Amino acid sequence: MSDHQFSAHNLAELHTHRSEKWRGFPQDVLPLPVAEMDFPVAEPIKAILAEMVAHSDLGYLGPIPELGLGFKKFAKERWNWNVDEKQVRVATDVGVAVVEILRVFTQPGDSILISSPVYHNFYTWINETKLTLVDAPFERTGDEATNPWVINWDSIEKAYASGIKVHLLCSPHNPLGFIYTKQDLLKIVALAKKHNVLVISDEIHAPLTFPGETFVPMLSLGADAESVSICVTAASKGWNIAGLKCAILISQNEHMNSKLANLAPAMHYRASLLGGFATAVAFADSGVWLDTVIAQLDHNRHLIKKLLAEKLPTVRYHIPQNSYLAWIDVASLNLGTDPSVALVEKARVAFNSGHTFGKQCDQYVRLNFATSPEIITEAIDRIARAV
Repeated sequence: MSDHQFSAHNLAELHTHRSEKWRGFPQDVLPLPVAEMDFPVAEPIKAILAEMVAHSDLGYLGPIPELGLGFKKFAKERWNWNVDEKQVRVATDVGVAVVEILRVFTQPGDSILISSPVYHNFYTWINETKLTLVDAPFERTGDEATNPWVINWDSIEKAYASGIKVHLLCSPHNPLGFIYTKQDLLKIVALAKKHNVLVISDEIHAPLTFPGETFVPMLSLGADAESVSICVTAASKGWNIAGLKCAILISQNEHMNSKLANLAPAMHYRASLLGGFATAVAFADSGVWLDTVIAQLDHNRHLIKKLLAEKLPTVRYHIPQNSYLAWIDVASLNLGTDPSVALVEKARVAFNSGHTFGKQCDQYVRLNFATSPEIITEAIDRIARAV
């Protein structure tokens, strides 16, 4: 196999893996919650890791200009975004990056805006920094033909006017799978500029955007966006290297850059040497692998729609614009207060519980489809047999 053509690992191979996804459940359960992929690692990443291990090059992470330059190359090629590589900083992971930024820009008790349902660790980071959560939830339209969740602008504008300090944005969105438009982002920038709010844009899923869709980096939108925004991202989702522990923070404005100089100096050194260089190689040299993965994910996201229509026609699912997370409404199956628990017990398939993303979503589950079509088919067959 090569980066031009490969398949997901089979179930027997996956059961030998040591990650949380494959050790978190009994072997008879198909685990589809944790956001990691079941594909072979990209060849350029494999090569740099093998070289470093072979040479016992396993010390602390020091200067790494390759990281900023690698991301600059990728951002220009994929999004026509001209990144200042000197304003690319390193963190252990996106969660650490967000927490450390919040410690610089906020005090305990300050207000931070999110829009639920949203990635469940947003709540963890807010609790860790002792901030006051303000939620402007997405609104459910009920129309599965278009995006069934829409931004509640009235609620967002009221939150800004109330005196929030930070808007924590998930862009592209997890778990809804939609991509903010340029107009959406410009509206957020205008509000942030007016009310002196910092926007932290978590763009970790951005590399996994499907053909025909357009991802817009927040910091590509000009001087106003640069003055109010910081991007946090990583190669961990796009290239499946979360265990190597490296993320990046990007600013594009000298004032913002000077503020970020107040970040804990140790933050850089808490990232992994292997992760730093693997991340640099991912962004700079692993585009072929990424495109091969996106083609498989594109097939899988439509396969889920087909299988649900055939076997569980009352279940509702809108095909995502980005990444490998399916947000599925299983209310019609009458599985109780937490359907994910019932699905493990009855069908031996594990998903994320919807209520962890937003309390209004207790009848949803999140399915990770970055795996083989055979595993996806088996998972849906098990559910259909069980219910």
